Amino acid sequence: MSTIFSKIVSGEIEAYKVAESIDFLAFLDVSPLATGHTLVIPKKEVDYIFDLDDETYNGLMIFTKIVAEGLKKVVPCKKVGVAVIGLEVPHVHIHLIPMNEVSDMNFSKPKLSFSAAEMEATAEKIKEALRED
Repeated sequence: MSTIFSKIVSGEIEAYKVAESIDFLAFLDVSPLATGHTLVIPKKEVDYIFDLDDETYNGLMIFTKIVAEGLKKVVPCKKVGVAVIGLEVPHVHIHLIPMNEVSDMNFSKPKLSFSAAEMEATAEKIKEALRED
């Protein structure tokens, strides 16, 4: 069964994309904990991160690092936090969350809501920061 993330990869569902390669995709989380909260996924549908083959796993980590560096340039924060939970969607995904305090990574906090225009503007700023590198 195709996950919501596979549908984003195929273009069936729109997303606020910030980076894309042949094998990986990064897009803004529509239920974010912070401005710029980004999800990074392999395009190949695999449920559990440690079931990825080594090449895909390593490629995903490198792609995630690149996206995190662009995100940090755009969203003022001390660090970009990384979380892999994987219970809500059965498709490997890494959360990149701009953070200033440990509590910024608390997934039980209420999610934020931004307008489509705000989401698009944030995605564009991150894309631009990635183009500069």
